[in-house]
Amino acid sequence: MKFRFIWIGKTKDKNWKTLQEDYLKRLSHFVKCEIVQIKDSASHENAEIEGKRILEILNPKSFVVLLDVVGKTISSHKLSAEIEKWQNAGTKEISFIIGGFEGVSSDVRERADYLLSLSFLTFTHEMARVLLLEQLYRGYSILKGFPYQK
Repeated sequence: MKFRFIWIGKTKDKNWKTLQEDYLKRLSHFVKCEIVQIKDSASHENAEIEGKRILEILNPKSFVVLLDVVGKTISSHKLSAEIEKWQNAGTKEISFIIGGFEGVSSDVRERADYLLSLSFLTFTHEMARVLLLEQLYRGYSILKGFPYQK
């Protein structure tokens, strides 16, 4: 299985970048990972234009998880169970999408197979990236019985 992370813009803050790289490295012990960064929108562009860019690079066969405020808020153990379910179903690629500051277009939302919310709170996109990577790593740690999750 492969995890593909699609998000708008680069992680600019060096501290978040360091955490992002650390959790990506940890997660890569369990699953192949790839980050696809889509350029930031110009001031005259909107979520629809960003959405077209996202859809253009999506693998048509990929299972798509969209991080969205209206998505399911689940526990780390439930996320671990979802990962196990996706593995057991033979899912080849899962694309995790974090949209821009305006959210995502309706086309991207409709393409999503699963809507996931990290919290009822609002985070910066750089924080959300790290939280997602950490929670996926935690999910695998739970699956493998590693002490990290405790």
